[in-house]
Amino acid sequence: MATEQILILDFGSQYTQLIARRVRELNVYCEIHPYNNIPPITPATKGIILSGSPCSVRDADSPMVDLGKFRQQMPVLGVCYGAQLLAQTGGGEVQASSIREYGRAKLGTVNAENRLLKGLDQHSQVWMSHADTITRVPESFQIIASTKTVRVAAFQIEGEETYGIQFHPEVTHSLQGKQLLNNFVVDICGCRQNWTADSFVDATVADLKAKLGDDKVVMALSGGVDSSVAATLVHRAIGQNLYCIFVDNGLLRKGEFEQVLDGYHTLGLNIKGVNAKDQFYSALAGLTDPEAKRKAIGKSFIAVFDHEAHLLEDVAWLGQGTIYPDVIESVSVKGPSATIKSHHNVGGLPDFMKLKVVEPLNTLFKDEVRAVGRTLGLPQSLLGRHPFPGPGLGIRILGDVTAEKVAILQEVDFLFIDGLRRYGLYDQVWQAGAMLLPVQSVGVMGDERTYERVVALRAVTSVDGMTADWAHLPYEFLADISNEIINRVKGVNRVVYDISSKPPATIEWE
Repeated sequence: MATEQILILDFGSQYTQLIARRVRELNVYCEIHPYNNIPPITPATKGIILSGSPCSVRDADSPMVDLGKFRQQMPVLGVCYGAQLLAQTGGGEVQASSIREYGRAKLGTVNAENRLLKGLDQHSQVWMSHADTITRVPESFQIIASTKTVRVAAFQIEGEETYGIQFHPEVTHSLQGKQLLNNFVVDICGCRQNWTADSFVDATVADLKAKLGDDKVVMALSGGVDSSVAATLVHRAIGQNLYCIFVDNGLLRKGEFEQVLDGYHTLGLNIKGVNAKDQFYSALAGLTDPEAKRKAIGKSFIAVFDHEAHLLEDVAWLGQGTIYPDVIESVSVKGPSATIKSHHNVGGLPDFMKLKVVEPLNTLFKDEVRAVGRTLGLPQSLLGRHPFPGPGLGIRILGDVTAEKVAILQEVDFLFIDGLRRYGLYDQVWQAGAMLLPVQSVGVMGDERTYERVVALRAVTSVDGMTADWAHLPYEFLADISNEIINRVKGVNRVVYDISSKPPATIEWE
């Protein structure tokens, strides 16, 4: 039996993924698809949500879809642009608003008798983000909520389970937004709230057994959450027919290669560790351009992984830890985004490796991957691990990379991360690391003048890494760690703390 789902049509809104995350939090499965690439509608499709958009429905080239395919066949909820699209295509009118509404607003009137707004308070706070407004609705449209400045804040089409809302229920600033989405998804669409981590594991393992049979699968593991959870799922399905490879590229954290291998052996995974440090250092010799370094690391990894994979006989599949945001981005309304950086994470199938691909996590968001990992019994030390870039310390050493520089940065990074744990700050930070700068500064140690390296510490708070704020770590902690690094790491005499947010800065320095 197919999994019940809500279909979310993406018109390019920055909030589309957030709609999906909120629906998933209701234990209901949903998928995002571009408005111009809609999948076949099946009996498992219980309802449709039309996302917002940066476009205006008044523009000649604005994204359009034939809503007649869905209306009256299943419940439909239009959010912001989606609501305006329903109004305009239904015979109403949308105009540029004389008062643009961005940010918090209060619902002035709420028809609490309406199924969509059941349980919402009068004057409930919502989040608006629109320049256009619906100025006239067709006679069949019933206005069910208004704000002080927006008469048509929500409507229902009479005789249909078709609704439109001008505000964004998916953002936390809409204080009762989750209640509204629950009303639509559960009460109106009738979805059973049975899509859980447990049910995902059971269904996925069964699917993997059927798909893979007695075939062999090879996977590259990184020690990160995604690849570890993916490997554990595949291992549960096919056991020792899964062959895992963990490459030491010489750019890992201090002691990480040995620790990760031990952890994987404890999980029962069939894994081989490969020491390829010298190969990576040779490929990086003399390179200073960040993109050139990333490409060299990626090319070296593919060469090592390909060599190791060919030592195995009769391998048919390549396993990967691809997660849902990667899939969404690759089929975005706007097309795949411009390359910001190469080799962000290990992945991608070289043309010369003729293997089929299996991606057991490609329908999950990051928080759902962690929930699945907990269901599988993976240790919290792994599941709570900060993200770590695929190129490792290679993009945290600004300028050329040498074994000596890696050794210095490994010691600095170890003291920083260990300090975060000792102070109880590690789990409050989304990602942390140290950068070795191509800068030397004057210092004084004892009676001697020094001219040594500068390191920058970076710690950020975030939900998904798309945006991030610098972590406001206690001064006492920063003072302690700075002192410890300078005293214990030979070659470093100055420590700075990065207080840049993303945007405009990125989390990594390269």
